[in-house]
Amino acid sequence: MFPPEIQNFIDAFSKLPSIGPRMATRLSFFLASLPDHEQIQIQEALKGLERLDRCPRCFFVKSRTQKLCVFCADPKRDAHIVAIVEKDTDVFSIEKAGKFFGQYCVIGELDHRNPLGDIQKQRLQKLKNRIIEELNESPGEIIIALGPNTFGDFVSELIRQGFKGISVKITRLGRGIPTGGDIEFADEETLRNAFDGRR
Repeated sequence: MFPPEIQNFIDAFSKLPSIGPRMATRLSFFLASLPDHEQIQIQEALKGLERLDRCPRCFFVKSRTQKLCVFCADPKRDAHIVAIVEKDTDVFSIEKAGKFFGQYCVIGELDHRNPLGDIQKQRLQKLKNRIIEELNESPGEIIIALGPNTFGDFVSELIRQGFKGISVKITRLGRGIPTGGDIEFADEETLRNAFDGRR
């Protein structure tokens, strides 16, 4: 029915979060109707994503030209307080709340079938090693900032168990965030309350 270029676009973009086949179809026709210079601008923006990689300390997204991400490279951030989050978008939500001034550990999207997969285990082990090597004199605090739902509770307990034996305070965000909610979609005030009420 559609030209192959449109169908290829629909097939690719319908795999993205919140974009199904219907939205991908609308997007394809909208973008196809744009003037050439605007299409080129969008193509260059997409191409620019190839120049991203992960921070070797916290695994947040960064430009390949940077050694560390913006948070790990900032000397004003407290390296002794680390928030463990699931996704990069969780970091942005927490930053908007303006309550947290430490660093992060982005463990990657969690899967109910495999609560702590290889990627998550590797990233948490790297954080554990860093705490032992760098922060031993003043270990500070680890804040588990995962969604307040049954699965988040389960993974939080696995993380707590993994950090047993290390002299570090481990807390969890308070329940300012509704049970079953998502960090990414929480408003700034709710996140501020959650940081205040961590336990």
